[in-house]
Parts: sequence; structure tokens; C-alpha cells
Amino acid sequence: MTHILLGDDDKELTDLLQEYLTNHGIRCDCAYDGEQVLNKIRSQPYDLIVLDIMMPKIDGLNVLRQLPTLTQTPVIMLTAKGDEIDRIIGLELGADDYIAKPCNPRELLARINAVIKRTTMQQSDIVPLEHERLQLDQVHRICTVDGETLQVTGTEFDLLVALLQQQGNVASKEWLSQTVLQRELQPLDRSLDVHVSRLRKKLQPYHEDPIKAVRGKGYQLVL
Repeated sequence: MTHILLGDDDKELTDLLQEYLTNHGIRCDCAYDGEQVLNKIRSQPYDLIVLDIMMPKIDGLNVLRQLPTLTQTPVIMLTAKGDEIDRIIGLELGADDYIAKPCNPRELLARINAVIKRTTMQQSDIVPLEHERLQLDQVHRICTVDGETLQVTGTEFDLLVALLQQQGNVASKEWLSQTVLQRELQPLDRSLDVHVSRLRKKLQPYHEDPIKAVRGKGYQLVL
């Protein structure tokens, strides 16, 4: 059973989401402030964290800043409608996805299942990938460049897999969104661009322009 942590100070909403998710086979623990979120993460492992950006005591963005030292668990942000800057900052800090509040429980469930599907690799799902400098261990989800381990988020790892599958060709944004984020590309959704930008910065010590943006087409791995 998938085990998630739901962090939100809106107890009424949290209880509603917990009941809905439990009825759909997901074990759901709750925390009502950022301090509780961090304490629960320290005490046990989770498959996924759903985190409200506007948390008391320690806000969601500061929780995200602390997570890399505690866990590699994927994170879905809950953000207020229209708070584009918070979404971008959250993605830059390593969140895997976001959903605007008030959210439809069914949509949240779909996002949870999509992230879990991306981060749970079975041996039969592995597509052989070859690259002179970049190695991706798809079972343990470990990335190395020139023999050095590169710390990447789950979404960044999946993005690398997708780009490698194109064997140096340009991958369209539409295809990358469907393959990596498990959803259709929306006109105002900058999630994919932020993930690419963050991954590009991590790869720049190994290549000046490791992921090339091809105007009007998409992205190309040139590492």
C-alpha cells in the first residue's frame, strides 16, 4: 500500500483528503504545520509527501529546503491559485509537481498515482540506455556523470531517461510532459521548463550547454 504524508494546516480539508485517499487504497498520515512534517519524515519513510506551501511554524518552502538532507521522497506542492512565483520556487527547490488549492481530491489522487508510477521502476520497465558520459541506474535511480554521482530529484531522473531515449534528437515539450509529468502540456504550465532549467544547472559543470532549448520544438541532450 502506498504510504504518503499530507501536510496542510487546513484540518477540515486534510481530513477530507485523508478519507478520500484511504478509500482509494492509500495510507495517509497527516501533519498540520511544517515542524510536524519534518518530525514525521525523520521518524519513518514515506512513498510521497503532499505539502502545502503556506504552513505555520515552518513554511512549506523552508521545509523543501531541508528535505534533501532528510529524504529523497518525491513531493507534490499544494499552492493557492495564482501563486505562480511560489510554484516556480517550489519546483526550483526540488518539488516534483504541484496542484492548486482548493483541489479536487480526484485530481490529487491522479497526481499522486502519476508520481508514484514514475518513481517505482520494475525490471520489466527498463529501457536499455547507452551514453558515453552519463549512466542511469533505473532500478536504484542513481545518476552518474563521468563516474561521479549526480544528485537529482525523481522528476529530473525521469527527464534524463526521456532525453536519452531520444538518442540526441530533439524531444518535444508535449512528449516530455506526457512522458515525464504524465499529463498534457498546458499553455501556462511552466513546470517542465523549471525542471529542465534545474537539471541543466546540475549538468553545467560537465558541459557548458548540456540541454539545448530548440525554439519552437523542445529540448535536446547534448552532454
